[in-house]
Amino acid sequence: MQSLETAAPRRDPAPSRWAFRLHRLWLTPLFRGLMRVGLPVFALVFGLGWVFSVPENRDLVAEQIAELRRSIAERPEFMVKLMAIDGASAELAEDIREVLPIDFPRSSFDLELEALQEVVEELDAVAAADLRIRPGGILQVDVTERIPAVVWRIAGQLEMLDAVGRRVAPLAHRSDRADLPLIAGEGGDVAVPEALDLIVAAAPMAGRVRGLVRMGNRRWDVVLDRDQRILLPETGAVAALERVIALDHAQGLLARDLSVVDLRNAARPTLRMAPQALEELRRIKALERGDALQ
Repeated sequence: MQSLETAAPRRDPAPSRWAFRLHRLWLTPLFRGLMRVGLPVFALVFGLGWVFSVPENRDLVAEQIAELRRSIAERPEFMVKLMAIDGASAELAEDIREVLPIDFPRSSFDLELEALQEVVEELDAVAAADLRIRPGGILQVDVTERIPAVVWRIAGQLEMLDAVGRRVAPLAHRSDRADLPLIAGEGGDVAVPEALDLIVAAAPMAGRVRGLVRMGNRRWDVVLDRDQRILLPETGAVAALERVIALDHAQGLLARDLSVVDLRNAARPTLRMAPQALEELRRIKALERGDALQ
């Protein structure tokens, strides 16, 4: 008689078909990545999506974030207590404080330095500005101020311009900046560099120069005392003015009774006599004709 042990079927040690397939699938890198990373991420995103789908939860989280930011921003080390301005005159510094109405103390997190810099640089008298927060809670404003180079008279108003023709500030009276040369006429602002070159060239007779007038937005007239004018050409104006000055030194050209020295046509420069000199010349010729008839 066979025993029970010998009668029971022996268990097959080989894995089942599904266990084999799952084992092979687990050995796949993509499947392992999905199970280790993808599934937790999906669960997290799904959970957050479910939480934030409720308006009350969104409001609560937003309030907590805002409160956290406020608690950090209002710490003493992040507070700006005052503003310091360097490189600007007293008048310009006052203008800067007017266009930057900041109530101190203010958190540095609430100050947009780039936007404030643009506001300062919009002032006519400011060539460039740099804003930064210094240790100690100081808003530092470093200013490069435009330097007036000429006074421009236009439409009965006076404006101070820098060396490139940018507006610096209005001027109430010419006598307030008598040290600056005077230019006038439409388009004078865009031709300031050429005007400054002419002023340098006219240095030998600086005491007689009253100013420059832009004519037709194309060329310059040099206005002298004694109601004299030098009409310069559109191109080569500096060279033409230097020739007139050389003639004046050699022959006393501008000391004569001339009202206009016209150099607009380089091939045919002309001179126009003053009215009183012209009248005297006519009288002399009339007398000469009278003597000839006698």
